Amino acid sequence: MSQKQRIFLWSITAALGGFLFGFDTAVISGVEQSLQTLWKLNLWELGLTVSIALIGTVIGSMTGGIPAEKLGRKRTLFWIAILYLLASLGTALAPNWPIFLLFRFLGGLGVGASSVAAPMYITEISPAKSRGKLVGLFQFNVVLGILIAYLSNYLLSDMGNEPWRWMLGIQALPSLIFLLAVLNIPESPRWLLLQQGKRSHSGVPGDPVSEARKVLNMIDPETAEQTLTAIQQSNTHTAASSRLFSGEYKTPIMLAVLFAVFNQVSGINAIIYYAPRIFEMTGLGKSSSLLSSAGIGLINLIFTLISMNLIDRYGRRTLMKIGSVGLIVTLALVARAFYVEDFSGMTVPLLLFAYIAFFGFSQGAVIWVFISEIFPNEVRASGQALGSFTHWLMAAIITFTFPYLSKQLGGGNTFLFFAVMMVLQLLFVIRLMPETKGTSLEQMERTVFAH
Repeated sequence: MSQKQRIFLWSITAALGGFLFGFDTAVISGVEQSLQTLWKLNLWELGLTVSIALIGTVIGSMTGGIPAEKLGRKRTLFWIAILYLLASLGTALAPNWPIFLLFRFLGGLGVGASSVAAPMYITEISPAKSRGKLVGLFQFNVVLGILIAYLSNYLLSDMGNEPWRWMLGIQALPSLIFLLAVLNIPESPRWLLLQQGKRSHSGVPGDPVSEARKVLNMIDPETAEQTLTAIQQSNTHTAASSRLFSGEYKTPIMLAVLFAVFNQVSGINAIIYYAPRIFEMTGLGKSSSLLSSAGIGLINLIFTLISMNLIDRYGRRTLMKIGSVGLIVTLALVARAFYVEDFSGMTVPLLLFAYIAFFGFSQGAVIWVFISEIFPNEVRASGQALGSFTHWLMAAIITFTFPYLSKQLGGGNTFLFFAVMMVLQLLFVIRLMPETKGTSLEQMERTVFAH
């Protein structure tokens, strides 16, 4: 097996966490009505049933950096696979509503933790020249997981007396594949070298330096020693500087938090979760819901794939500039359609499909790459957790408030707000965002602080 194939195999294994992330997030859409009927849930209980995983995701993203730092990236991915497996089997076999909620929450923990550990692991084992494309595999798998969940729900809708159990239980299969595959990937060499000097607490068998050298030789024997030395030199910070909020890392913290906030104030989750509701607001009727979910999922997948193949050639900032302009235009035109009540034909759906294309091309593909790159080795786990937590917290806020805001403010004002936020994002990209393509992780600090 060539070096390139080996690194791709390790990356796609970690990215399976993203596939399960997407599948777990979307699968609930096909079962929530059955669950409401079965357990006679009122609207509040139904809302909790759908959102309990999102609560778990916020907590999982907030705490996911802790096991990644203490246990290592590989062992954290293993325990995430266990969570996914337990969640899929537990929800499928749940005898009552409280048990269902418990296992759905565990699945949310897995989603949150995988959004921290998987991009970080891929970042740390990837060569600088192809890091964007390889980390982009995570987002591609998230979008693929969402599409497969929609397709799986459709195919299993007539399975047995309680098809919802099959819809949820089928996730055990990719969860088991993820679990077994993770056993065959190496530990991140950068995490191993961080254990140098604290061997008694690291849990690393043998010498961390020898283990890291072995992994780096598998990645690229020609640059292994040079990379090893660079990582060791970058790890010579004092104990105080290994704390994320020590003041030394205010620039990458600011970049990660703003990037995650802009990701969600684009309105992406509101549009994905409430597309049928938005289309009904334009008078298209409920029959468009299947078209909207499948169409949005497919377009997101296509443009995420296009972005993955361009991100290392043209850079993160170029994709973000193009995407920001596209998002501003499409959101402004949707707002205008609501203001003038121009809902003829497929105007709004087509604009939303264009919006999804620009989002998948820019923010959708870039976020996990950029946030996983900009923090130094010694705080990458906690920095990635901060960016992921901000993303999921904002996702929860936008998702929960959208129905209320769109009713109180109207569709025009709501979409105008999203458009104005994307103007601010464009200014952020032009003025503050550094270009990180082709830069080694050990040189990244100079790139980030110099911008």
